[in-house]
Amino acid sequence: MSLITLGIESSCDETGIALYQMERGLLAHALHTQVAMHSEYGGVVPELASRDHVRRIIPLLRQVMHDADVPLAKIDAIAYTQGPGLGGALLVGASVANALAYALDIPVIGIHHLEGHLLSPLLSDPAPEFPFVALLVSGGHTQLMRVDGVGQYTLLGETLDDAAGEAFDKSAKLLGLDYPGGPALAKLAASGCPGQYKLPRPMLHSGNLDFSFSGLKTAVWTLVKQSDNHEQTRADIACTVQEAIIDVLAHKARAALAQTGLNRLVVAGGVGANQLLRNRLNEDIGKRGGAVFYPDLEFCTDNGAMIAFAGALRLAQQQGNKDYRFNIKPRWNLTEITKKL
Repeated sequence: MSLITLGIESSCDETGIALYQMERGLLAHALHTQVAMHSEYGGVVPELASRDHVRRIIPLLRQVMHDADVPLAKIDAIAYTQGPGLGGALLVGASVANALAYALDIPVIGIHHLEGHLLSPLLSDPAPEFPFVALLVSGGHTQLMRVDGVGQYTLLGETLDDAAGEAFDKSAKLLGLDYPGGPALAKLAASGCPGQYKLPRPMLHSGNLDFSFSGLKTAVWTLVKQSDNHEQTRADIACTVQEAIIDVLAHKARAALAQTGLNRLVVAGGVGANQLLRNRLNEDIGKRGGAVFYPDLEFCTDNGAMIAFAGALRLAQQQGNKDYRFNIKPRWNLTEITKKL
C-alpha cells in the first residue's frame, strides 16, 4: 500500500488539512476560512489570522482523520506550507507539523505554497500531462511557468508590481465592495455593460511575458473618482475592470504557449475560479487546438489537499527528512526553486 501523506496549509486566512494517498487519491480534507472574521476589517489582520489557525488546526486534523477513518499511527509523512505567507500563520502549521512528525517518528517536508497551487490541477480528472504552461494567479502572485515535471519549473514571466488578484481586490475596495474583493467584483460585473468605459491593459504588447497591474489600479481610482455612485455605474466599472485584467491574462497565456510550442495550459490560484477568465481561455486556447486545465473550484483557493498532494510527490522523490528543526519562509521567492529564461 502506498504512503499516506498529511498536508497542512496555514499560510494566510484559511486553515486546511488533508490526507492523500498515491494509490487511492485524496482520502479526506477539511477547510476553515476566516473570511467572515476579516471582512469586518476590510482585509486580513495577521495577528487575528494566526490566533484563529491555533484554534482551528487540531479540530480540523481530528475531523479529517475521522472522515478518512485513518488513525494517526497510519500516517507515513507530513507536508506543510513553509512559505510564502504571513509569518505567524506559517509558524502555526510548521510547528504542529514538525511536532506531530517528531512524535510519530515520520518524515516531514516543507512545501512552497505556490508549488501547491501549481500542481493542484493534477488532482482533477482529467489531469494534465507534463509538460505544460502554468498560469499562476494566486493572491499577490501572477506568474507564467513552463512545467516539465515535479520540481522542473522554468519561470517565463511574472508581475513587476501588483498581481491580478491585487488588482481585483484593490479595484473592489475602490468601488466600496466588501472583502474578499475579487469574487464581489466579479458578481457586480455580471450586471454591468461591457465597453462603457476604457481602462488600460498594462504591458499587453510589451513583447515579453511579464505583467504589471499597478497602472490599472491607478486608472480605476481616477475613473471611480470622476463617476457617480449609481449602482449601474459601479457595475459597468466593475465589468470594465474585469475585462481589462482578463484581456491581459489571456493574451499573455496565449503568448506563453506560442513561445514554448506547448498546447496545454494549467490555470491555478484563486483568480482561476473566475468564470469569465475560464470561458475566455477555453475559447482562445481551444481555437488553437490546445486544452486548458483547472483545479476543482474548491481547490482554487488555499487548501490542505494541494499541500498533501505536493508533499506526496516530493516524498516520492525521497525529499522528506526527520530533522525537525524547522524554519519558515514568509518571503520565499519561487525563483529559488525555478530558473528564469
